[in-house]
Amino acid sequence: MTPSTASAPVPSRRAADAVARLDTAQKAALTTGASFWHTADLPAAGLPSVMVTDGPHGLRKQVEGGDHLGLLDGVAATCFPPAVTLASTWDAALVQRVGDAIGAEALAEQVAVVLGPGVNIKRSVRCGRNFEYFSEDPFLAGRLGAAWVRGVQARGVGASLKHFAANNQETDRLRISAEVDERTLHEIYLRAFRHVVTTEQPWTVMCAYNALNGVFAAENRWLLTEVLREEWGFEGLVVSDWGAVHDRAAALAAGLDLEMPGTGGRTAAEVVAAVAAGSLAEGDLDLAAQRVADVVLRAGDTARATAAARPDLDALHETHHELAREAAAAGVVLLTNDGVLPLTAGQGRVAVVGELARTPRYQGAGSSQITPTRLDDALSALTGRLGADAVRFAPGYRLDGDADDALGDDALAAAEGADVVVVFCGLPPQDESEGYDREHIELPDVQTALLERLLAVHDRVVVVLSHGSVVRVSGWAGRAAAVVEGWLGGQGGGEGTARVLLGEVNPSGRLAETVPVRLEDTPDYLDFPGEQRTVRYGEGLFVGYRWYDGRDLPVAFPFGHGLSYTTFGYADATARLVGDVVRVEVDVTNEGDRDGRETVQVYAGLPGSSVRRPVRELCGFAQVDVPAGATVRARVDVPLDELRYWSVGARGWRLEGGTYRFAVGASSRDVRAALDVSVAGDGPVFPLTVDSTVGEWLADPVVGTMTRERAVAFGLDPESPAFEMAKQMPMRGVVGFAPGLVDLAELEEAAAAARAATA
Repeated sequence: MTPSTASAPVPSRRAADAVARLDTAQKAALTTGASFWHTADLPAAGLPSVMVTDGPHGLRKQVEGGDHLGLLDGVAATCFPPAVTLASTWDAALVQRVGDAIGAEALAEQVAVVLGPGVNIKRSVRCGRNFEYFSEDPFLAGRLGAAWVRGVQARGVGASLKHFAANNQETDRLRISAEVDERTLHEIYLRAFRHVVTTEQPWTVMCAYNALNGVFAAENRWLLTEVLREEWGFEGLVVSDWGAVHDRAAALAAGLDLEMPGTGGRTAAEVVAAVAAGSLAEGDLDLAAQRVADVVLRAGDTARATAAARPDLDALHETHHELAREAAAAGVVLLTNDGVLPLTAGQGRVAVVGELARTPRYQGAGSSQITPTRLDDALSALTGRLGADAVRFAPGYRLDGDADDALGDDALAAAEGADVVVVFCGLPPQDESEGYDREHIELPDVQTALLERLLAVHDRVVVVLSHGSVVRVSGWAGRAAAVVEGWLGGQGGGEGTARVLLGEVNPSGRLAETVPVRLEDTPDYLDFPGEQRTVRYGEGLFVGYRWYDGRDLPVAFPFGHGLSYTTFGYADATARLVGDVVRVEVDVTNEGDRDGRETVQVYAGLPGSSVRRPVRELCGFAQVDVPAGATVRARVDVPLDELRYWSVGARGWRLEGGTYRFAVGASSRDVRAALDVSVAGDGPVFPLTVDSTVGEWLADPVVGTMTRERAVAFGLDPESPAFEMAKQMPMRGVVGFAPGLVDLAELEEAAAAARAATA
């Protein structure tokens, strides 16, 4: 994570030449949307209008004449599982394939830029938009976000990395100021963005609605120019979230290139007036216009290259539906299982309970809603495999949450005499959506009441969950025979879930977020969602599992957890320094009779660190396919850069020297091996001076021994409380407190020698 030293990239010569043919008014128009989804049309300069559109889990292209907010009336497109489900696959190659498919459909629909992915951190379990984001962990979010961008852009279609930055709630999202300390900002909330930008160069980055430490993201020069461009070397354009701009001229000066949507010429006129008044440099406008022109020209290159081979959308949709099913199955997480799963044909009658089994909740609500090309449901998939005579269905509850005792009675009747009861539960659309946050993490009362009735009369109850943000399961999960986390499965979710339930797919999903025992245990419980237009990130670095593991709090299910229909043993783990990486290896043995996939996770910690750190944080993972009875050696290379922390004192990334502990396991709490590796650091953050403390002098490799010897000679016992107190004192003060021990000139000379040795 060493910062780039690149200066802000310069747009292409073609773009510069095109913009040179425009007057100020035309340049202003080019940097403001012409309509809800289109850029300005300037054919005289060779810059035709191009279309951008949502979304992160499928193409949401609005039909002509659709609603003015652009939320409805989308053309049919493959609805893939949202990020919450894709993240649970921990499979970057699969996420890249999904991105490639979305890019292919965008190309067929003549869309230049797809507005995704969202890599914002799941700071709060209550965020209404969590289904659109990957994880509570920035390492995982960054790797999967990069894979999505790589897939989309391989098709010659642009991605739009969003929402930059610290957009972690929906409450007052258009005005709220996220107050985040410097270290937390870099290590948690910017880290995934940085990885995607530096490895994949998305065509665009979308700024967030919110303010960051008092400055709106759209007008935040530090964020959009100093960090994004000058530090990370971003080469594309920055686009606003729709309606995020408050002061267009200020946003241009800060590095916001394209304002969306169109404003009917109002803000373009403001830009022209600002340039005329001298309050906005025309050079800033030129640069923004050139960046927009760059994207328009790249889209034109793609259009020309593919004009003769326009894909057959129907054929694409057919192929992509099967990919959607595969992704849905891969994202299923088996939370518990006493052996009741997988289901098998001929084992007896199966009661399928829950309206969600036949009326699936498959995506989140808000701007990312896709019009699917088709829709699988789990009831049909199960009935088709097991046979109509073997399956008895009862809806059990109403999706609107209204009580209906008769439905519950019918469900109990269906369960009577059944070999297994499979209950589909989850959140209705009104419980989680873009635009507002949740106030609780409970399943609807009608569903939990039904669950209690079924658990009281049957000992083989399988619960299948469908939702986009975590729900509390602590009241009943321990009494169910199995709990299956299906998330939001996209249009193929019903079939994908059935494949897992029936054992056609051995579950390999792993949690990308912690499931807490209760809402009150969550890191942000007392700070979310803020007040008076401000939200304080009081938990700092300790988001998600970093919080729970650091406090050793009980959790319902830990980050990284997920079971299989087989079991995996770990043995012969090793870790060693190889160049600039720590190479971790471990033998993974499939101890069962089914082929399976294991996700080996590596977490790093530094006991005795000089700065606050999580007990362990994800720094690498590897997925290995292991045939039944076989052993595969997994390898995870952890770059030393992943061990760095953001030093507020040094205003940059620092590698602290010491003995790092690498935990190898199947979740943040299922640690199978702990391995120590010594790593040399960058040297002290603060060069040694006479104002450094006695403790810092003692720790210095050059003068530490001399300092201890002088203290002992003066009569200070290194084990005494007085010596511990003395460690806090600046060395300059020792001269006055202990005359004769050392003089100031000698201290200055020793400090200079120490600085020279570590320079």
